[in-house]
Amino acid sequence: MKNKVLCCFFMVVTLILNAQMTEKQKIDEVLDSWHLAAANADFEGYFGKMTKDGVFIGTDAMENWQNADFRAFSKPYFDRGKAWNFTAVQRNIYVDEAKNFAWFDELLDTQMKICRGSGVLKKENGQWKIAHYVLSIAVPNEDVDELVQIKEKKDDKLLLELKKNQ
Repeated sequence: MKNKVLCCFFMVVTLILNAQMTEKQKIDEVLDSWHLAAANADFEGYFGKMTKDGVFIGTDAMENWQNADFRAFSKPYFDRGKAWNFTAVQRNIYVDEAKNFAWFDELLDTQMKICRGSGVLKKENGQWKIAHYVLSIAVPNEDVDELVQIKEKKDDKLLLELKKNQ
């Protein structure tokens, strides 16, 4: 009897882990195909992987793109046949217990060299969609002081504007 209980327990745990891996694999495929759609300038393929209220946070401090604005900004790049080319070289994916939300972080090989992407996906009608994406340029710690000097004047000016508008 004890062996049967243990066997059932391990089967349930195995099924749960396999379901979790399956969801992670689906998410991995969504993210890879999303990046590939940009590289191939496939506008519909790219934005079809995002929720209608999706958000894209770019590398510039003022790039907080709501879906419609991001579409308008991106359209000319896609129309020219050259958007951007990001390839994940490392990715971590986490899924909530209900398998309705997931979050991730990834290191990317890009034209800007190594960048980090992170974001949130949610399941809509059984499909994983990107709801929120943040792109940042990875800066080695030993180069941060130099970078701060490069951007200091623009950042100071922007900070004054932002604080004035609070």
